[in-house]
Amino acid sequence: MRTTNKIVVLTAPSGSGKTTIARRVLDAFPGMHFSVSATTRPPRPGEVDGVHYHFVSEEEFRRLIDEGAFIEYEEVYPGRFYGTLVREVREAARTGPVLLDVEVKGAMNVKRLFGDDALVIFIRPPSLAVLAERLRRRGTETEASLRTRLERAAQELEYADRFDAVVVNDELDRATEETLRLVRSFLER
Repeated sequence: MRTTNKIVVLTAPSGSGKTTIARRVLDAFPGMHFSVSATTRPPRPGEVDGVHYHFVSEEEFRRLIDEGAFIEYEEVYPGRFYGTLVREVREAARTGPVLLDVEVKGAMNVKRLFGDDALVIFIRPPSLAVLAERLRRRGTETEASLRTRLERAAQELEYADRFDAVVVNDELDRATEETLRLVRSFLER
């Protein structure tokens, strides 16, 4: 599946800082478009449908799966689906490079589909202990959901070496600069 422009993918375990780094990438590359993912999870305070995510019901998400509407999707937690809509990427790629902020398995699928047209960067937390502390500070997790996220993060960390680059987010400004350097180099190729 070719696009008219390149695709940059940031992937990481939840809480690793990928969304913050993604915002900084978009600020640094004004011609880059963000592909808004679809999810079945409810919006968090301040999130806007169509801006942060396309918030859909599980029934609607399953209908979109059946229609082949996703480049990638995953049931991250029971009943909690996330996916990248084909129409979002196609629309965004018409006028410039596209940025995706997706789950690890979805990122692998994007790389498989787009090959050298996609740069996939894995944002790695310095450790699971640091990741746990970041997730606790968010204040959105129960101890049970935190354990689930950390178990998933441990599995996702095993995939890091399958991507084009790994950036350790031990210090946000340094990790952002490294990510920007990688993206700039990719877009200039």
